[in-house]
Amino acid sequence: MATRATSKLHSQQSVDEAILAKLGYKQELRRAFRPLEVFGVAFSYIGVVSSISSVLFYAIPNGGPVAMVWGWAFSLFFIMCIGLAMAELASSAPTSGGLYYWTHSLASPRCRNFLAWIVGYANTIQNITGVASVDWACAVQIMAAVSIATNQTYATTNKELYGIFAALVLSHAVIVSLGTKALARLQTLYMSLNVCLFLIIIITLPAATPSEYRNTASFALGGFTNLNGWPSGLAFIFSLTTPLWVIGGYDCSVHMSEEAANADVAIPWAIINSIIVCGIMGWGINVALAFCMGTDVSAILNSPTSQPMAQILYNSLGKKGALAVWSLIIIVQYMMGSNCLLVGSRQTFAFSRDGALPFSRYLYRINRYTKTPVNTVWFDAILVLAIGLLAFAGSQAIDAVFTIAITASYISYITPITTRFVFKNNFKPGPFNLGRLSFPVAAIAVSWMVFMNVIFFFPTTPQTNAQEMNYTVVVLGGFMSLAIFWYYCPVYGGVHWFNGPISNLAQVVSGQQGEEDSVSEKIDKRDTVLSVSSIDV
Repeated sequence: MATRATSKLHSQQSVDEAILAKLGYKQELRRAFRPLEVFGVAFSYIGVVSSISSVLFYAIPNGGPVAMVWGWAFSLFFIMCIGLAMAELASSAPTSGGLYYWTHSLASPRCRNFLAWIVGYANTIQNITGVASVDWACAVQIMAAVSIATNQTYATTNKELYGIFAALVLSHAVIVSLGTKALARLQTLYMSLNVCLFLIIIITLPAATPSEYRNTASFALGGFTNLNGWPSGLAFIFSLTTPLWVIGGYDCSVHMSEEAANADVAIPWAIINSIIVCGIMGWGINVALAFCMGTDVSAILNSPTSQPMAQILYNSLGKKGALAVWSLIIIVQYMMGSNCLLVGSRQTFAFSRDGALPFSRYLYRINRYTKTPVNTVWFDAILVLAIGLLAFAGSQAIDAVFTIAITASYISYITPITTRFVFKNNFKPGPFNLGRLSFPVAAIAVSWMVFMNVIFFFPTTPQTNAQEMNYTVVVLGGFMSLAIFWYYCPVYGGVHWFNGPISNLAQVVSGQQGEEDSVSEKIDKRDTVLSVSSIDV
């Protein structure tokens, strides 16, 4: 039996390597992630309970219980459409490059290099701000625990928050520098703690909430509060930031394609199943909170802890109970940050493999001890620390990393989904495909993302100033402007040398590797370009 299992494993690895070779790449990373662990990456990346805790402040002032319960349910339809469209592409071409690779292979030769460049950089800023938003939320959650422990008398400073934030980022970099097998096995622990936390809150909160904080069904399911001053319909739309941020990052599994077994099946199903499971769990959490939050929504939003979820737990469970549950939330949030950096580092590795990032020669290296791209892990960590400096520009500036993570991801999602249908190409579906439903699902997904990207640029309130403006457009616009400038820069710009995905099959010679397995020589040979249009995708 053991011999048969080993033979089956080697056979599957051979199939995965053959698929990757057909896409133009040699197998360099170890395929140690089993299908359940690939799902675990997506499931823990979402981190339902801890994520809701991080961004509940978007829903409470823009609809209250109605936004929490029905806004979540309403958005799930569109979230699923995006996930399905992404899953089809992932099944067709399972590579860590994912989004920009698909864009280049499906777009017209006249514009595919530029579009792939834009998608690659949008995906990069998405992953960087994703890590930054998760770790910043974790730092705030840690200080909320301190506030609860001191009976809400301790007031934190931005310097303290940034110090905790930096410690979280650096510790995540150490963890993600481990070998692929260790990172894969961690997913079981991450999944287990996420499920346990969900069950604890669903069971404990309704049972322990005092009568003065228990709400009637009419309030929990129909109470609408509008504290920011926008018209009620627009306020409800703004509240959707919560579910869209929580159940986002659909490409997280995609970037693990080259470390997953049976990737063309495991990756799309990880995307779909994580949305379904997390969507149901998230709705259950929001219903429990709506019934146990009390009616003074303003007090919850403006509590000394600065975390609405923490205040709800404090009111319902008391100091000790709230600290116990909140500590679990912090642990799960920490694990979520680890997976965010893991996913981001793999996308950076793939982008640098094709020479598109600064310092690609040094980033595109496999550490000889861990057999993982350690250089890209630390490169991403440094960028995350830089993004965190926005905290010193004010709360609105650092809060923008949450919406930037969504808007940047939507830019990188819209493009490959659209190019599949707009341009003439030889797209061939993988094992997972929607058949005739492909186009209508993609059309709904793209329309929704375009609409919400416009919404995310609005300020929090109609009356705003320089201090309270929405910095999303400033930071994202600045970053993408720099990416475009570098592409068209005279002499040195990407327009002169970037040709999209580059095959490394010819350059990599087995057994001829240095202290760190590097294939950076190919970056100086940009004329040796993979003709993606000839790839059977």
